[in-house]
Amino acid sequence: MDNILLSSALAFLITFFAIPPIIKVAKDKKLFDEPDERKVHKSVVPTLGGLGIFAGFIIATLMGVPDTTTNELQYFLAAAMVIFFLGIKDDILVLSATKKFIGQLIAAGIIIKFGGIRIDNLYGFLNLYQIPQIASYILTIFTIIVITNSFNLIDGVDGLAGSLGLLTSVLFGIYFFITGELMYSVMALSLAGSLIAFLIYNFSPAKIFMGDTGSLLIGLLNSIFAIKFMTIASNPEANLPLLSAPAIAFAILIIPLIDTLRVFSLRIFKRRSPFSPDRNHIHHFLLDFGLSQKMITLICVTTNIIFIGLAYILRAQGTTIVIAALGATALILVSIIYYSRPRSKFAATEVREHEAGILKSHKILAVANEPVEQN
Repeated sequence: MDNILLSSALAFLITFFAIPPIIKVAKDKKLFDEPDERKVHKSVVPTLGGLGIFAGFIIATLMGVPDTTTNELQYFLAAAMVIFFLGIKDDILVLSATKKFIGQLIAAGIIIKFGGIRIDNLYGFLNLYQIPQIASYILTIFTIIVITNSFNLIDGVDGLAGSLGLLTSVLFGIYFFITGELMYSVMALSLAGSLIAFLIYNFSPAKIFMGDTGSLLIGLLNSIFAIKFMTIASNPEANLPLLSAPAIAFAILIIPLIDTLRVFSLRIFKRRSPFSPDRNHIHHFLLDFGLSQKMITLICVTTNIIFIGLAYILRAQGTTIVIAALGATALILVSIIYYSRPRSKFAATEVREHEAGILKSHKILAVANEPVEQN
């Protein structure tokens, strides 16, 4: 318990005191997130808040994890370093989606190969249990990539990604503490301590954004926590076994996960890169109702907590039924919000841009099909 309290407090203090100088340096070096028609903020805001989150998390974890811990930690931190440099470069210079994806694959490979984090059992989901090794690797990579990007994509209004990350890390941290997984508990609650400090500067109006450095780190760590949670909670001999553990893990991450899976599917269906930006996220729809950023954050976090409660209440129904019920309910809610929202100037802008793109392609095609005069 002392380790956990020490690491959480240390993470909070390091991040809290690191953010102000980071803001100053970012302003001096003009490292800003520039506003545009798709973004909510109307003025330039520093984007290197993830640097403070990373510093608080890394130092507190190394200080708080006991010496008796297995060597899994070094590989988790190695993967976190990969994501950190990937994010910091993207925040400063902007990386292509391909390079970001390759970096995430490397981090996922380290976690799976050396960290021993792998989904090798579906615990009754779709009536499946133990799965082949190759399927296990593919599913685990997919899970890590999706969860990692889910916090990056949900980071659209002040305080939202940080608040959801705080909720998930606290829940995972408490569960790991109860089940005796001290290393994972220290990691999760160190992240929570860093996020509490960061949110002091990030609530609307934000003085700093976490950027990809912060959101990708939160996502990567939560992917580790979620997979480990499923493994432990599905074990009948654990200190606190839970029926339908994969469904509960899904519920804990449901807001960023549903948003990401829905947006990725729409982009792929439209033959676009799943990493291409748009204005089809849940928080964008809520903004169209004229809600403040604080209210949107409160609604999303409260909704997430309700889904977690539902998953826990329905856990005896089985993993498949619970995941199907939660997923269907979430998609219905998003559909209701989408079709009932007022038409915003942003939506009109997207339509104009889409129509302009079609017109431009038609003109190019017409020019290409014009007969060439022979001299």
